Amino acid sequence: MQSMKSTVLLLAGALALSPCLAAQEEAETQPAAAQATTQDDTFLDVVTVTATKREESLQDVPIAVTAVSELQMERSGLKDIRDLPLLATSFNMNSTQTESQGSTLRIRGVGTTGNNIGLESSVGVFIDGTYLSRPGVALGDQLDLEAIEVLRGPQGTLFGRNVSAGALNIRTKRPSLSRTDVFTNFGVGDFGAYNAQLGVTGPFSDSVGYRLSGAIRSQDGFVENTTGGESLNRDRYLLRGQLLFQLNDSASLRLIGDYSDADEQCCDAINLVESPAVALGSFSAAGLPANGGVLRTGDSAFEDRISNGEQFENPFDQTGFSAELNVDFGRSSTLTYIGSYREFFAGSVQNDFVGIKVYEVSPQEAAGFDTFDEIESSSHELRIAGDSDSLSWMLGGYYSDEDILEEVGFGLGTDFTAHMDAVLWNFAFGPVLGAAPLLGKVPLATGGTFADVLGADNQALAFAGGVDSASAFAQNVFRQQGESTSIFTHNTWRVSDSFSLVGGARYVEETKEGSFNQLGASNNACLRTLANAGALAAGAAGTGLEVVAGTIGNFSVGFSCFPFATPALGISVLPAEFSDKFEDEELVYTGKAVVEFTDKASAYASYTRGFKSGGFNLDSTAAAGGGDPRFASEKVDSIEIGFKSEFANRRARLNITAFDYDIEDFQVLEFTGVQFVTFNVPTAESQGLELELAARLGNSLRANFGYTYADSS
Repeated sequence: MQSMKSTVLLLAGALALSPCLAAQEEAETQPAAAQATTQDDTFLDVVTVTATKREESLQDVPIAVTAVSELQMERSGLKDIRDLPLLATSFNMNSTQTESQGSTLRIRGVGTTGNNIGLESSVGVFIDGTYLSRPGVALGDQLDLEAIEVLRGPQGTLFGRNVSAGALNIRTKRPSLSRTDVFTNFGVGDFGAYNAQLGVTGPFSDSVGYRLSGAIRSQDGFVENTTGGESLNRDRYLLRGQLLFQLNDSASLRLIGDYSDADEQCCDAINLVESPAVALGSFSAAGLPANGGVLRTGDSAFEDRISNGEQFENPFDQTGFSAELNVDFGRSSTLTYIGSYREFFAGSVQNDFVGIKVYEVSPQEAAGFDTFDEIESSSHELRIAGDSDSLSWMLGGYYSDEDILEEVGFGLGTDFTAHMDAVLWNFAFGPVLGAAPLLGKVPLATGGTFADVLGADNQALAFAGGVDSASAFAQNVFRQQGESTSIFTHNTWRVSDSFSLVGGARYVEETKEGSFNQLGASNNACLRTLANAGALAAGAAGTGLEVVAGTIGNFSVGFSCFPFATPALGISVLPAEFSDKFEDEELVYTGKAVVEFTDKASAYASYTRGFKSGGFNLDSTAAAGGGDPRFASEKVDSIEIGFKSEFANRRARLNITAFDYDIEDFQVLEFTGVQFVTFNVPTAESQGLELELAARLGNSLRANFGYTYADSS
């Protein structure tokens, strides 16, 4: 969702031929958390979900949730969450610049742009109950899964922080305590693609079980640049190991460890529109190739999948551990503890998407400085839940901490100044350069007059006092340490056999410390351009040419002082180092009324207050000009009305949901052409309708259909 108005229509449909019953493991290896059980071959499967952190039927939970089973994932070819929109129309995902550091998850059209590591996603991703703090951390292949639940709408009461748009609840299969099973899965595709998975589960003893699984996936890149490099390939593997201890009849402990690695080239782009500066000869006039370094554009480039940049790189890996302890005290209560620790690393090499040397994120252009992200996080959740004849209750507490380190090495290439001369002086400044000779006698800070600039072959170079931007660089380091603490409750009161009230609340405290430091930088062309822009503005004062002088000076500084490759001197518009603290607290809550018309039809209405933490704009310009690098927390008020039904003798299921969001301080990341700006939009809205239809057309034929309409502004 952007600050501008957008409308999203999403449709999905599927027909599946399948046996009446999928092969099931023993009960303890396939718990109700994701099972689909069948009472009769003509019925739809009964889907059990954990959207309320309890095991309940999909049709009984008063939440808009899409439950994707193991069979659906297998038949659809789902490999990672990027494929999930095939099965859940309200969810979508896109990436820019890099996949691991620039991915955006959206539910119902609402999401947070992922290019800035200081921004957290509006869609929370949880695997086996543990929170994955950034979308890139969730990009690993989905291996040996039991189910994926797409929870739509704010879920902060039960799932905690940063789920103001919704949550993905991913559950892996548990170890078996009764028998040994082996599974394999292998597939091939075009562009040299292959995918292989292997796993084994079984008991060490009557009370200890294990599960080991692994996957490897490879595919050639399907975008090739004009120098022969490729992009958007796949080269990754994943290993996961589990131990299940049945401590006694009422207590179990599950330990999970995983490691994944990817060495991929992502994310180049294809130029669909040729720059208008080409037709005007702006590039050739600046001594560059007439095409500005873009050999292929338009439909032919898209059809042939040809880009114009150089090689992109985006390797990433992660290691994670989690533990889940469950103690059942009988009908009265159950105690659950979930703890986790995770490390994530992602490297990056990026360039300017054209075939000339304008800029690059690489050690070669940044005095040997690598670009990467490191995230280290841990979490602890303790909750106790119980039931009586009329009340289901839950109380809990949650704590998490996260340390982020981002290092960025950015450099300007040998063609940067000529490129600036082409796009600014030869093209963009056309409307004002007609009046510019009237400023010719204005003296410049670096010597000579503005007339010398107007008469130069390379006017951008002349306005920089003759200093070329080539080899300008910056080595920037960003850090953020965050802690989140909360307590929560969630309760269902069964007022009668057909009417229930649901109420929940969570109090959240957020604390973050963020900083930006520069280890090294050099850009004399920027400093001299800045001085000459000031001299030009002073010389134009009182002449009526202030707008002309301001346009030339401001845009020249904006490009020459490209903020990712400029010393952090803290003067004027130049980057400024910072070290600051962010604190916030919020009460999120929900209230719902549920009516059961029959055992096959029910409806609910809910109001929910959601919350997503603010933090720091981890960008070199965040504190420029004395600005505050912090941005405010995002809050959402959500109204939802849902209807769930089964009909045709339980052979068909229809669920309909209408929703309305009012969002306060919506967090936006915007690229201005020379910098990333993070800010809060005071208000944003999203309304829409969702429809999900499932039908069993025969013993071996099922159909699914999904429709989502979202209008966001």
